[in-house]
Amino acid sequence: MVPVVYDSVGKDTFVASLDSLAPLGYMVSYGNASGPVPPVDISMLGAKGSLFLTRPSLASYTASHGDLLACSSDLFAVVESGAVKIRVNQTFPLADAAAAHAALEGRKTTGSTVLVP
Repeated sequence: MVPVVYDSVGKDTFVASLDSLAPLGYMVSYGNASGPVPPVDISMLGAKGSLFLTRPSLASYTASHGDLLACSSDLFAVVESGAVKIRVNQTFPLADAAAAHAALEGRKTTGSTVLVP
């Protein structure tokens, strides 16, 4: 049992993610790669241990220009400190943007993909 679950998959992992939480645990659902999560009976959260569930969106955290600047400043500070490393595992010439999109759509990439001039 864990105190927090970050679920980016959605429909296929939602219930298992909830089931992995310790009482009073937090679940952050932030993606739906397998499809949207079906409607949730919120009484289930109480039955599974008074769980907390949130679905954050970037737009809510960056609603004002000041919020956007603060968030981006925090992000770049963390990256510059080395605490977060951004892996660029493949690059494509800008002229090959269609090939880059095909690789992304075909799940043939990992990490970040960068188009270069």
